[in-house]
Amino acid sequence: MRVHLGSDHAGLELKDHLAGWLTAHGYEPVDHGPFVHDALDDYPVFCLRAAEAVAREQADGLDSLGVVIGGSGNGEQIAANKVVGVRSALAWSEETATLARQHNDANVVSVGGRLHTLDEMTRFVEVFLATPFSGDERHVRRIGQLSTYETGGGLPPLPESARVPANPDL
Repeated sequence: MRVHLGSDHAGLELKDHLAGWLTAHGYEPVDHGPFVHDALDDYPVFCLRAAEAVAREQADGLDSLGVVIGGSGNGEQIAANKVVGVRSALAWSEETATLARQHNDANVVSVGGRLHTLDEMTRFVEVFLATPFSGDERHVRRIGQLSTYETGGGLPPLPESARVPANPDL
């Protein structure tokens, strides 16, 4: 499996560590940068490229996922989610990494390099990469609703239970 990596300066150390870890564990890392520490770099430059590569390769039927890394992981997740076809989840525990794959079929994981140890973050990525999507109908349906909206298909219809009843007093 190919794993696309992108970060900012706060995630550079983990990204470099992950590239080696991925290779040692049979993955093919693709590093989209940065390659040197620059405290003023902009995470969208690198995270958008990693996310675009995942979306493009998955659209071509290839087995590929992504990892984006920053200080908190929040901005990097937001950037990745701007790419059509990407579902990026912020992982801060093994459980959130697992559920991102099982329930959301997330194809990019974001982690905060300043919030966890190197071992913890590596474990979150390991769990994310090893966990398959459950394929449960309810999860497929929800992802379909997101994809429809993302590609201009509009909002999903409200279920009857969510509709506000008419107020006879008005």
